[in-house]
Amino acid sequence: MRKGTALATALLALPVWALAQQSATPRPPGSPAEAEPPRADTSHPQPARITLEEAIRLALQHNHALLAAQSTILQNQAQEITANLRPNPTLSWDTQFLPIFQPSNFTANYFENQAQFDIGVGYLFERGGKRKRRYQAAKDATAVTRAQVTDNERQLTFNLSQQFINVLLAQSTLDLAQQDFDSFQKTVDISESRFKAGDMSEGDLLKIKLQLLQFQSDVFAARLSKVQALAALRQLLGFESVPDNFDVEGSLDYQPVHGGMDDFKALALRTRPDLQAAQLGVTAARSQESLAEANGKRDLNVSFDYSHVGGVSSGTFFFNMDLPIFDRNQGEIARTRYAITQSQELQNEAAQQVLTDVVDAYEALHSNDQIIQLYRGGFVDQAQKSRDITEYAYRKGAASLLDFLDSERTYRANQLAYRQALASYMTALEQMRQAVGTRNLP
Repeated sequence: MRKGTALATALLALPVWALAQQSATPRPPGSPAEAEPPRADTSHPQPARITLEEAIRLALQHNHALLAAQSTILQNQAQEITANLRPNPTLSWDTQFLPIFQPSNFTANYFENQAQFDIGVGYLFERGGKRKRRYQAAKDATAVTRAQVTDNERQLTFNLSQQFINVLLAQSTLDLAQQDFDSFQKTVDISESRFKAGDMSEGDLLKIKLQLLQFQSDVFAARLSKVQALAALRQLLGFESVPDNFDVEGSLDYQPVHGGMDDFKALALRTRPDLQAAQLGVTAARSQESLAEANGKRDLNVSFDYSHVGGVSSGTFFFNMDLPIFDRNQGEIARTRYAITQSQELQNEAAQQVLTDVVDAYEALHSNDQIIQLYRGGFVDQAQKSRDITEYAYRKGAASLLDFLDSERTYRANQLAYRQALASYMTALEQMRQAVGTRNLP
């Protein structure tokens, strides 16, 4: 049983031993170390770095989904032009009693005394102020659309800020992984020296080298996460708005917020564009009701005809108007009144949604703030101090390998958790800004 166990251990340790031999093999001058992850090529130009505010500005200018939404405002404004147009006048004419089947009668005398010629001009006079109400309804619809587009900007700003924070978290994680790798590489070098001096067993050295592979994998994984986060951010910015090698400017940071729940609620009820869109929707619905009532009024057709018959010229006025006996547009009037009720209910629902969003964002912000205070209260410094002490003791031979590796894992987990907590807090802060509808918090 002992021989089988020893053989299995040797087989499992063989790949690690081969890697150790490869690491220990002298390399030609200038060749990169196998364990060290590739560095950035300094021969390329420095990437364009953008801050969060610059990213928001670029997104509002270049995001294609938002630009498509903004075009609806222009479409509504074009409909305002149509709504404000007056009816076109009508032109009519006719010629009667032409001797088509008796061509010999086509003489000047015949046309003067026997043929009939008529030409007339007509115009539709709209009653009930239709054009005015039609124009007002179109303007109110444009106001609703404009508020909805503003709400799209609010949503885009939050999504962009959230993705920007993801890039900052990826960069911070990459920095931590690189620092851990560089620091542990020194430990490997010291351990190799101790092994050559007979102060360390080969099994312990292999364990350390295996841990180095984990740090190297963390660097590659963190680098991939940042590339993916930048790609997602670039899509929100507008692909053509930034160069291929762009990067972000900033870091994970804690910014305390001192406003109370009631302050945030009052601010949100004043500034949230989706609530404003719902309020404007009630106004637009009332405009539609006024237009429906105006459409119930019958319009007057007036025309004047000039006639030339039997050598005599004369003029005739014609008047035409529907009698509103059956159709007074009562169905459309009733529908628009129900639409007003619907818009009022949607306004109430939007107001409740605003308050709910503020409560959720406030509690998330408060909870994440408490977590940050726990880390800033000493846990971060204690984890780093514990790692430094254990590392120093291990290098001096006063601590075991297991104690040292355990302190490394604890420190790394603590740092990753702290960075994630900072990112969560910053995201909760952006969620609060989204909930109140403005980036200027009290």
